[in-house]
Amino acid sequence: MDVEPTTLPAGDQYDLAKVGAHWQQEIERAQRYFKTWVDRCAKIEKIYLQQADQQSAKRRFPMLWANVSVLQPAVYARVPQPVVERRFKDSQPVARMGSELVERNLAFTADDADLDSVMRSVRDDFLLCARGTVWLRYEADFEPLDMGVEPSDAPGMPDDVSPMEQITDERVCIDYVHWSDFLHSPARRWKDVTWVARRVSMTDEEFDRRFPEGRGSLAKDGAGSNHGTNQTERAQNEGKIYVWEIWCKTENYTVWIADGCPAALEVSEPPLNLKGFWPCPRPAFGTLSTGSLIPVPDYVYYQGQCDEIDILTKRINKLTDQLRLKIFYPSGDGSVSPAIEKAMRPENDTVMVPIPEWAAFTDKGGSKAIVTLPIDDVQKVIVACIEARKQLIEDVYQITGISDIVRGDTQASETATAQRIKSQWGSIRIRDRQAELARFARDVVAIAGEIICDQFQPETLMLVSGIQLMTTQQKQQIQMQMQMQQAQMVAQQAAMRAQQMGQPAPPPQLPPIPPEMAQMMQQPSIDEVVQLLRNDSVRGFRIDIETDSTIEPDEDAEKQRRMEFVQMVGGFIQQAGAIAQQQPMLVPVMVETLLFAARGFRAGRQLENTLEQVGAQLSQAATAPKQPPEPTPEQMIDLKTAQVKAGAEERKAQLGVAQAEIEHRTTVEQARGDMAMQAMQQLHASQQPPAQQQQRPYQ
Repeated sequence: MDVEPTTLPAGDQYDLAKVGAHWQQEIERAQRYFKTWVDRCAKIEKIYLQQADQQSAKRRFPMLWANVSVLQPAVYARVPQPVVERRFKDSQPVARMGSELVERNLAFTADDADLDSVMRSVRDDFLLCARGTVWLRYEADFEPLDMGVEPSDAPGMPDDVSPMEQITDERVCIDYVHWSDFLHSPARRWKDVTWVARRVSMTDEEFDRRFPEGRGSLAKDGAGSNHGTNQTERAQNEGKIYVWEIWCKTENYTVWIADGCPAALEVSEPPLNLKGFWPCPRPAFGTLSTGSLIPVPDYVYYQGQCDEIDILTKRINKLTDQLRLKIFYPSGDGSVSPAIEKAMRPENDTVMVPIPEWAAFTDKGGSKAIVTLPIDDVQKVIVACIEARKQLIEDVYQITGISDIVRGDTQASETATAQRIKSQWGSIRIRDRQAELARFARDVVAIAGEIICDQFQPETLMLVSGIQLMTTQQKQQIQMQMQMQQAQMVAQQAAMRAQQMGQPAPPPQLPPIPPEMAQMMQQPSIDEVVQLLRNDSVRGFRIDIETDSTIEPDEDAEKQRRMEFVQMVGGFIQQAGAIAQQQPMLVPVMVETLLFAARGFRAGRQLENTLEQVGAQLSQAATAPKQPPEPTPEQMIDLKTAQVKAGAEERKAQLGVAQAEIEHRTTVEQARGDMAMQAMQQLHASQQPPAQQQQRPYQ
């Protein structure tokens, strides 16, 4: 059922004694609910570790250990690798950068928290007791700020951080929880669980540091301590105080209460605001019914066969001890029974056994002087017991589903195809177990990713991932600097022109922006990325957290996937190149098609950014105006010939123009000379007497 959490009132409104009494009853009720399962798991664990009886352990057949050893590497073999991808795989730079930051932080968290050893412990509990779980928590180290240093204004600063403190280290801790230290409310489905709890062991120093006023809540009769039921547990629990950490979803609070104490130690709001509320994923369950969340260990289904196998193993060992040569011969006074009993003792390695009453030992006195122990009948019984035990072992393999191919047992006459088919179908029975552990690992990584997105500071995200991004303020400052440089360049050009006209020299230019910083300007700011990671509604639609398969990888399959990706890219580029030469306008379409195909390959995630950059350059080059093609040698000769011919014609035309101009000038000069001559004649005529003028016609 879905329960809306209530708001936690002030701490002084809670009666710690009343809250403690309530949760003591709840814990006791849950312990009674799981008591049968806990007792069964304790016996199974003792059988697995051969701690029930050291003497009888030598006479047992380690069937449980053998089956678990076979299944361990089959269901989990390597640490899960976190994969953070954009849910829709779009080209949003902020979502891409946020995915890469979270993925690198999760990879570091997996190594720092030793997720591999935690998962192996969960795997062992899962195979033995059909339930395994972990508990996640957020830790941070603080130190006081130096005088004169302003508090960090980074987005997402935790509310409980003092203004005079700063975070120096942040981490996500993944704690393994033993199957006996985890409880939850009785329910049919995990969805209906209302509270979960884990038992934490603390030393006196840890308890006093965590609960400074908690000593008064401890009872005088030793409540809070768990001495255990055997010598090993008592040694482990000596000096420890066991405290239950309870997360209640219906009341939206967490409660700390010592084991067996009447009052609660602390009641507070949940330290983490998680989407699923619980600080732990759904446990890795084995066999479950639809009626409850009490799992059934696998050993229960073949425990009867294992008991019969142990009985036959003990019988075979005893009969094997009798496979010794024993020779009887006549001796002095005495009885027959003590001699035979002495001969059959395991520690008696004597070959020759004397018989005082030889006549009573042999058949009516017999004539044989030496009689041997009849071991042929013992050998027949041993063979029959071995055959019966072998059949029981085969029955166990049929029950558990551990096929011959899983155990590496095959026949030389089988073909490669037959072995491959057996390998595919032989692992069907364990696929559910593999999927359950893979689901559990994915949920663990998802909760760790949610803690990183909500709690980690921007400085931690960049420091752990090795990715450096600018803040919005830094980008604005650089943009202003770039604008100032552009304005100064324009002013400098104007000043240079003024200097040529006798003006004074321009002021010195600002230093240019480094290429690395210019490249960082193209990336989104850390503030934008953190804003996306802090926003649950947006983050869930853009970032998806998954894990690689946790089973042993097939190297040939991985190589095949990489070869398929290379062949796909090579074939696509070869075909697209021919089309791009004929239809340049289709280049953007082909680039988007290549990116769409590359994002579908796991190996293509590393090349996605490079492909986008190259694709953008190709698209820009294809849409740019084309330069004229270079002429061929024949065209160059023709072009030069045409240029020479054009030059000759041009010179000829220029010569004709010059000659025409000269002729024009000559004509103009002649005309001017004639006009001057006529003017002089007219002037001379006007200066003579009239008589002479009258007589001139008669001359």
